[in-house]
This record gives sequence, C-alpha cells and structure tokens, in this order.
Amino acid sequence: MAYDSERTRQKFLDAARDEFVEHGLAGGRVDRIAARAGANKQAIYAYFGSKEGLFDAVIDQRLGLLVQAVPITADDLPGYAVSLYDWLCAHPEYSRMNMWKRLERPDSTAEELEVYRHKLEQIDAATSIDHTRYSPINVLLLVTSLAHSWANSAPAIRALDAEADDIAGQQARHRTALVVAVEAAVAALVGTPAQG
Repeated sequence: MAYDSERTRQKFLDAARDEFVEHGLAGGRVDRIAARAGANKQAIYAYFGSKEGLFDAVIDQRLGLLVQAVPITADDLPGYAVSLYDWLCAHPEYSRMNMWKRLERPDSTAEELEVYRHKLEQIDAATSIDHTRYSPINVLLLVTSLAHSWANSAPAIRALDAEADDIAGQQARHRTALVVAVEAAVAALVGTPAQG
C-alpha cells in the first residue's frame, strides 16, 4: 500500500485535537499524539514543525470546519447566532479548544484573522452601522459572545436553572433567550439593513 501523506497528516490532526482538548498545549504530549495517530512522532515535526505548529494547525482546521458549518448571515445576525450556538452545543470540544487557545496561544494566525476580517466585511456591507459610534467589530463581538455564552458560562449557573429538568431543556431555554438578546443588541447597534 502506498504511503498517503494527507491521510497521515489528518490522523495527526485528529489525534492532536483529542489530546489538546483534554490537556491543552502545555499538557499535551507529542508521544501520546503519535501513539493515537499510530505513527512516528518524528513525523509530527516533519509535518508541523513543532507542537505549537500542530496546535495552530488544529485550531485553523477547527475554525475552518465551523466557518463551513455556520457561514455568517450578516443580514440575519440573530439567525447566525442561533446557528453558531447550536453548532457549539453539538461540538463542546470546540469551546474547550478555544479556551486553551486563549490561555496558551493568544496570538492570532493568519487564517483566523482572515476569517474574522471576512465576517466584519459582511456585517459592514449588510448593516447601517453609525461608524462614529460603533464598528462592525462591536457587533461581531456581541453576537459571537452571546452565542458562546452557554459554552463559556460557569456550570454552577446552569445548574441553578430549576425550570428545566435536563441539559436539553436548559439549552432550549437559553436558545430562546439568545434570539431575544441578539435581536435587541443588533437593533441597538446596527439600525436598519443597508440597501444594496
């Protein structure tokens, strides 16, 4: 069987994702990643240059998957927030990786910057933001922060939701509140949609 370089690279990315979700960058071990991938650990350095390079590649790949699964709908920011929220609830490992990223590797990659630059351009084109008061960055930060609020909140807060018996009920209630909050934030910051 011929050596499949791309398949090996993907095995490393999958194994590294699991390792980094569990242990973060500092706690992640190249030996365990190689063992999970069923490959030689020296190949990690050949593909990614370093453990940090592998971590960045995992972050970029996960962000790419998120962008494909939840493209920005700048003309429907509440809908975008709900789609993002639903995806984050279905993929809790993404939020955990994101937390490790903020703690251990806060500098942005070129890919991350490009993804967010595109979102900002979309928001600016689809809305009537008063640039003397706000920027598309303010809108994107609020919408994404609200969508991430469930994943980033203290579990104790969610545990106090006596109105819902299970996590699915809690998430459904939060989803409803999310729509109302994003609609209010967008209305306050954006105004009417831009005319194209």
